[in-house]
Amino acid sequence: MKIKGRVWVYPDNVDTDVIIPARYLNTSDPAELAKHCMEDIDESFAKEVKNGDIIVAGYNFGSGSSREHAPIAIKASGVACVIAKSFSRIFYRNAFNIGLPILESDVVDELEKGDEIEVDTAKGEIIILKNGKVFKSSVIPEFMQQLIESGGLFGYAKKLLNV
Repeated sequence: MKIKGRVWVYPDNVDTDVIIPARYLNTSDPAELAKHCMEDIDESFAKEVKNGDIIVAGYNFGSGSSREHAPIAIKASGVACVIAKSFSRIFYRNAFNIGLPILESDVVDELEKGDEIEVDTAKGEIIILKNGKVFKSSVIPEFMQQLIESGGLFGYAKKLLNV
């Protein structure tokens, strides 16, 4: 899978309370969650994010509560993938289960908000388009790519069962 988009840059330890504040957890509606995504760390995000944009961050992205609302809010915002130096383990599973691609890489140190990058999830390659620098990332295994292409675990199960 190849993804090309502009980046939103965030620091280490972006937790699930920042991704989607608990005061909005009275709904599981993805569109409603997207309206408030990242608002406690970046008030402009929900208003300015575009389909295909990419979130990049430091270590431990998605720490905190195990709620799956966080990756749902990000995906519903139109974000095509999240790249971080590392992810909390529960966020990692929740992201793949809902079909949101995530990759680990140090590329965040080279990026500023609005830069454009191209990501090849199968090769584990990230290209910064303004200077052509190439970075390695984790590779999404074939099975996990099938989860993403199916829209998540439910879509993958339906595909396997021909339902």
